[in-house]
Amino acid sequence: QVQLVESGGGLVQAGGSLRLSCAASRLTFSRYTMGWFRLAPGKERELVAAISWVAGTTYYTGSVKGRFTISRDNTKNTVYLQMNSLKPEDTAVYYCAARYGGGYSTKLADYDYWGQGTQVTVSS
Repeated sequence: QVQLVESGGGLVQAGGSLRLSCAASRLTFSRYTMGWFRLAPGKERELVAAISWVAGTTYYTGSVKGRFTISRDNTKNTVYLQMNSLKPEDTAVYYCAARYGGGYSTKLADYDYWGQGTQVTVSS
């Protein structure tokens, strides 16, 4: 059974940093595009960042460009999200997701597997 396990969430003050990790098991990790989504209260789940399985092409939603960095280590089956200059509006549950063989997509239904989520809370 495929598992995606996120870690690294927590409470941080505005301007601070967090690094999220998502460890994948029981899948051919190098063949999956990986995405980080977030779900904030009263909002829809949105794609924050993604990294493709081929060439490592990255995508960022506009509000996090220049502050967040997504990366992957195929030897560890892990994808990371480095979050700097955090703002209260970044507060959300962050989920990692895996999509087999395709490029990034903003559509939830295009992803094959999901993690359980990790809470990020940014205080002002």
